[in-house]
Amino acid sequence: MIHQQAWGKVPTDAVIQKTADALKTHGITPVVVNSIAEAKEKLLSLLPEGSEVMDMTSVSLTTLGITDTLHHSGKYTSIKNVLSKMDRATDHLDMQKLGAGPEYALGSVHAVTQDGKVVVASNTGSQLPAYAYGASHVVWVVGAQKITKNLDAAMKRIYEYVLPLESDRARKAYGAAGSNVSKLLIINNEINADRITMIIVKEPLGF
Repeated sequence: MIHQQAWGKVPTDAVIQKTADALKTHGITPVVVNSIAEAKEKLLSLLPEGSEVMDMTSVSLTTLGITDTLHHSGKYTSIKNVLSKMDRATDHLDMQKLGAGPEYALGSVHAVTQDGKVVVASNTGSQLPAYAYGASHVVWVVGAQKITKNLDAAMKRIYEYVLPLESDRARKAYGAAGSNVSKLLIINNEINADRITMIIVKEPLGF
């Protein structure tokens, strides 16, 4: 079994470039940046003023520190702001629709293979419809430590490394017993040009 610490290590520039090239051949636009600060700047540059934005729950986005800008700057229509004013008991279906089909969906992923496959694990699956199809544009900010050799390694990374960390986060944030890999999304290819952009950060970001 690969030691857990290996899953948090940033690979060489050559591996990052190989992964970026592979993503491009699979219809995903890669943007490689050197730092978290540069990633934040790039992400905001991709969002037209006035656009409708749904930021998914993400340790990477929290670390990026963009929540206040997205929700309170007045530059964007924040779907989370809209959802916060709705009643889940009576507006459940409308809330699901809003989250599944925003103009821009922002978040991260849990593994990226060197041959251009992307894997997202989820307990509820709430972010998956927008990523797979519903959002007009998807922007992922991904620490380069999430790059794996292949799909088998990606799955090991999720179960050996991501799940324990997410379970710990869920216990602290929600008082939950832990988390689960209830649903998995694997994107092998994106057929709509320029729909998905992945900002790859040459620093550890998220888990």
